Amino acid sequence: MPAQGRSGESPQARGRELARIGRQLWQETGSVNKAAVELMDRYPDIPSLQAHRYACGLSQDQAAVRYNEVTKHQTHLGGTSINAWETWARARGSSGSPPSFSSLLILASAYGGGPLGVADERLSPSDLIAEAYERLSPEDQLSLKRFTEADASRQPVEPRAAAVRHPDRLEHQAVPAEDDVIGPDFELAAPTVEYGSPEICVYSLPNPRPGRLLNLSWAAFGYGIERLIQQIKNVGRRLDVDACFGINEAGLVMATFLASAQFGRCPIGYLKCSKSRDFITLDPASTYPELPEAPSIVLCDFEVKHADVVGFVTREIRKRYPGAEIYFAVFGAMTKERNLEVAGFDDLTGADIIRAAGFKAVFIAATMSPPGIEPPLELR
Repeated sequence: MPAQGRSGESPQARGRELARIGRQLWQETGSVNKAAVELMDRYPDIPSLQAHRYACGLSQDQAAVRYNEVTKHQTHLGGTSINAWETWARARGSSGSPPSFSSLLILASAYGGGPLGVADERLSPSDLIAEAYERLSPEDQLSLKRFTEADASRQPVEPRAAAVRHPDRLEHQAVPAEDDVIGPDFELAAPTVEYGSPEICVYSLPNPRPGRLLNLSWAAFGYGIERLIQQIKNVGRRLDVDACFGINEAGLVMATFLASAQFGRCPIGYLKCSKSRDFITLDPASTYPELPEAPSIVLCDFEVKHADVVGFVTREIRKRYPGAEIYFAVFGAMTKERNLEVAGFDDLTGADIIRAAGFKAVFIAATMSPPGIEPPLELR
């Protein structure tokens, strides 16, 4: 259940009130998904999984009954399981337990019935765990992605909106309208070098299918790298870099482009991360070029969400290269709220993670919403 709200209000009382509000929103919108989104906008502490239950006006025990009805009572789920899943979705530690892919499918069907259980709204299981997607097991992430892609292929194709171009900001690279939707530019103050300009020009990546990964084309990928290059050029001083390191394959591609286009074909390092739930290790396949003492390094990552991958990797780099001066270039940074044009750096989900890493400067191409973005060819 959500944390205690108004003074003196118990979690149980707040839960009943939120279920009442959720049901009212469903009556106004006629959609469980829209009601859940509105509920999360009003109460940011509520995870998507819980918001969809509230949009049906259900308690945890009632949700469990609905779950068993969908399976024709071949399961005997209780309210404690619903609570464990919602606790996991809300927390970032080891609390609760994640629902399996099959359980998400059943929940999507159960909540699609609405408050009365007779509606036929098609909910995506990805919508239920939008902000917690990356904490699922790799197997369930892949299953969800394949299911979502197959489901999308069965839906009517809507005309793609025209891309917003910024020829005054990016003269040599524009994303064709038929490829991707690029949101507007906005200024963001990011950590930077001493006497450097903290203002970087960032753009948003609005997702036309909330709750689903936003697939990027090569044009959109190149557009983001061009944006990073412009930020690096305008940091306020020339950056002489000894190496570019890429985190996983997508980061490696970014590092390759930056090393070639901006840093005179400097050496390239590769950091292959193996992630199992909340544990991260570096694979022996990682490569470390020979560098001078106290080198200057640009670390490249495709996206920053909740997990402290970049902090772990940075500590490993500093162990191997004592005194290293590290800059950070990331393609997509997730925002805490649904508004992608954030007012400040601390409105990013990974702000604390990035600050704690102690980078000399930070470069960000775009902001994104949960569950994130997918690079071309499914680079990892």
